[in-house]
Amino acid sequence: MILLQRCLFKRTIQHLYSRSPDTAKSLVSGFPAALLGGRRAAGHRSISTPPDVRERTLVAVKPDGVQRRLVGQIIQRFEQRGFKLVGLKMLQVSEDLLSQHYCELRAKPFYPSLLHYMTSGPVVVMVWEGHNVVQTSRTMVGHTNPAEAQAGTVRGDFSIHVSRNVVHASDSLEGAQREIQLWFRGKELLSWDCCDQTSTCEV
Repeated sequence: MILLQRCLFKRTIQHLYSRSPDTAKSLVSGFPAALLGGRRAAGHRSISTPPDVRERTLVAVKPDGVQRRLVGQIIQRFEQRGFKLVGLKMLQVSEDLLSQHYCELRAKPFYPSLLHYMTSGPVVVMVWEGHNVVQTSRTMVGHTNPAEAQAGTVRGDFSIHVSRNVVHASDSLEGAQREIQLWFRGKELLSWDCCDQTSTCEV
């Protein structure tokens, strides 16, 4: 029961903090330490200053990953890592969308073959949310060239050639914001609460 109370209390405080930090701080000072998970001890982060757990990134399973039925395993890796899925869809990508997504590669000699590859079958595109999710996702996905990707990464485990490297992940916060807006409409992304947040990130 105390775990549920703590979860609900922290969720409420975080919501209040985003709107009125002073109100949230005053509420925290009046509640028992049990609801704060013992965070009042020196050296622990105050509940009034939660980390950025709402960072988002875009991850796309490319046509070769879909064809090889790897979607479930890739989703499982991100779920097991503790990230929250807030957007998911399967689609046949248009050349127009790809030209915007790969705008920096349009002058490259391999761009026509890239377009052919990315339109050869459906892709599954996702938005994941969590603390430091952009950098962590890049690490989980692995090096662009599978020959240099470490075992345990998606590309290190499932891919053998750079032209068929299974998955895409945003490379920066700015890139993630741009790609998410490109692939998803606002109403396609869900904001929902996970009660296991305290198990995956200190708040």
